[in-house]
Amino acid sequence: MSEKEGAKKHHQKEGPAETESAGIKAGDVVLADFDAWISESNELFDTTSEATAKENNIYNEKMTYGPQPLIVGKGRLFSGLDESMLKADVGKDYEVLIPPEKGAGQRDPKLVELRPMREFLKQEIEPRVGLEVNVKNKPAIITAVTAGRVRVDFNSKLAGRTLKYKYKVLEKPTKTEEIAKLLIKISYGSDQGFEVEHHGKNFKVKLPDQCKYDQRWMITKIRLITDMRDVLGAETITFLEEYTKPEKKETPEKKEEAKPAEEKKPEEEPKNERAPEELTEEDRKSSG
Repeated sequence: MSEKEGAKKHHQKEGPAETESAGIKAGDVVLADFDAWISESNELFDTTSEATAKENNIYNEKMTYGPQPLIVGKGRLFSGLDESMLKADVGKDYEVLIPPEKGAGQRDPKLVELRPMREFLKQEIEPRVGLEVNVKNKPAIITAVTAGRVRVDFNSKLAGRTLKYKYKVLEKPTKTEEIAKLLIKISYGSDQGFEVEHHGKNFKVKLPDQCKYDQRWMITKIRLITDMRDVLGAETITFLEEYTKPEKKETPEKKEEAKPAEEKKPEEEPKNERAPEELTEEDRKSSG
């Protein structure tokens, strides 16, 4: 696309998100496939491929695999990956080595502690090297077990490591509604059931039923607002919750079944009984 065509298209669209660009710039939302390793050990720690995750024993059934939406150039990714993606073209394969200072950072010795063995035994945890544990609500990795003591490291598993990424940017969406849905997926983990409308810089987001009762939504909503302002230039964001009164189901009245007419028993003819003193001589003979 020429610069003139690009400028013309920009004027025809409503917002900055509708503008197409050949390259990737800061603030763009892209869909990408990637595999990520710790370079020194060649240990895979992240991937968008379900098959690759299973092959390397890192499969997580709670994760959704496939191309992932990423916000580029806004500090959401490792800075080394951000820098590489800002130079990337859509549809090409790339490999980048990321040093610790542009990845998860250097290890901090102050984040390594010795804890008493009994602390773990009380929780019915048998300490062993490499075990991931939770100490005082903080994730840690056991790095050594000695008599009566356990050394735990609160540093990130990736701290001090050189990381290797292989990735491909598959798509750079340009439609505002599509980008908004991807931002919802980044923040909330799913965009199913959400409906987005926008007029210029004013957005309306209709929420699915599950958000009404999900405490996690209250936290991610703040992040989503920040992303929509930062990426889409949103000025007004309205979240709509719809409550519909359930219709009463009319139960059909049960018709009383007609009872079959009772058969009348034939009335017995009354017997002509007489008192003994009223019997005639013939009556006595016939009864005898």
